[in-house]
Amino acid sequence: MTHSFRTDTHAPYYGEERSWRDSISRYALVPLRIFLGVTFIYAGLDKLTDSAFMKSSGSGSIGDMMRGVRDSSAIPALVDLSLKNPVGFGYAIAFGELAVGIGTLLGILARLAALGGALISLSLWLTVSWSSDPYYYGNDLAYLMAWLPLVLAGASVFSVDAALRARRRQRAGAYR
Repeated sequence: MTHSFRTDTHAPYYGEERSWRDSISRYALVPLRIFLGVTFIYAGLDKLTDSAFMKSSGSGSIGDMMRGVRDSSAIPALVDLSLKNPVGFGYAIAFGELAVGIGTLLGILARLAALGGALISLSLWLTVSWSSDPYYYGNDLAYLMAWLPLVLAGASVFSVDAALRARRRQRAGAYR
């Protein structure tokens, strides 16, 4: 007895006809890319434009926030490192979030951008949101898990990476 429902998830070979399921699966990570890209761009811009955030002390500053989470973080040494220059650390996080967001949204070195996003989320989870109880209230853990499919799969469509890949494939075909 045969069924018409396909359970395999492999992509067809280059040049083969694609079923609608194969076509849709190529676009499965696009909403995640858009969400994470826009969110990280917003987070980076929010930090850069908040006059209170980029200070070593004072209400709403990066310095006060890091001092407040130091004793409850999983890695206090990482917080101590950030407290040596809280403003520099704040700028590094903000520009890192911007780079990750732009790279993810546009699909420029998408796997590397996703790895950067995962590392930012991991460091924030181990420091800022570690004390969340229960653990799943800490949103940085969810962001870390959301980055992992993009680290593994990259940006297969609607990306600079995909356009460059198609161009290389086209040039390689011209030389045969």
